[in-house]
Amino acid sequence: MDFEAVSRVLRRLALEAGDKIMEIYESAAFEVKTKADQSPVTVADEAADAIISAGLKAAFPDVLVVTEEQAETHGRAAERFFIVDPLDGTKEFIKRRGDFTVNIAYVEAGIPVRGVVYAPARARLFYTDSDGRSVEESGPFAKQNPGRTEPIHVSQPDNEALMVVASKSHRDQATDDYISKYRVKDSKSAGSSLKFCLVATGEADIYPRLGRTMEWDTAAGQAVLQGAGGKVVCFDDHTVLHYGKPGYENPFFIAYAPGVELKKANG
Repeated sequence: MDFEAVSRVLRRLALEAGDKIMEIYESAAFEVKTKADQSPVTVADEAADAIISAGLKAAFPDVLVVTEEQAETHGRAAERFFIVDPLDGTKEFIKRRGDFTVNIAYVEAGIPVRGVVYAPARARLFYTDSDGRSVEESGPFAKQNPGRTEPIHVSQPDNEALMVVASKSHRDQATDDYISKYRVKDSKSAGSSLKFCLVATGEADIYPRLGRTMEWDTAAGQAVLQGAGGKVVCFDDHTVLHYGKPGYENPFFIAYAPGVELKKANG
């Protein structure tokens, strides 16, 4: 795989999708529908999906593209594939709270090795470069020519004073119980895959997720975090979170900077 092309195309498509999302976000009103699983979907999800799907298929016609909005049309994932959440954080989008992202990742042998996370309402753009190292680019963002980028890296955590980030929309008692196993300096909430990026930049040390997620929710964030020196592991046994699972559904997981002394669920 030409990883320079992958990074360039993923970045451009995320920006193009982000522009369309913001056009709808800033409009007076937009339709909200309910999918079969009772989750919301908007015209922004569908428009961004169309932009990204078409762009990936044109650039990489031999590679499977899996997207949230077309998930029911996909069988078991291939050895390599793109996986897309065109608008992660739809609830945040509907409430006009800004914490939504465009997520695109490339997976090889079960691991997301390249990815982009773009938060258009926050003007934050994170992605892996051609070598797999993660950067954050400063805006304004030109589609064809990247601007100034800064390498990002996870923190060197102090296990006596950890910074924790957790879901804004899905935090529950089980999550709070697990967080209570750590010595926490501060805790913050964030929406969508921005939580992975906050760990990747060192703004947080650990992000536990004790709730249902799908692979398109996490792949791009995992790629960015891994490229910044972080890890994402399954909650129960601390093995690396893999992709291409039946139904594309994830187990509970923990995203963290490696210096964090992980606690067992029942430890």
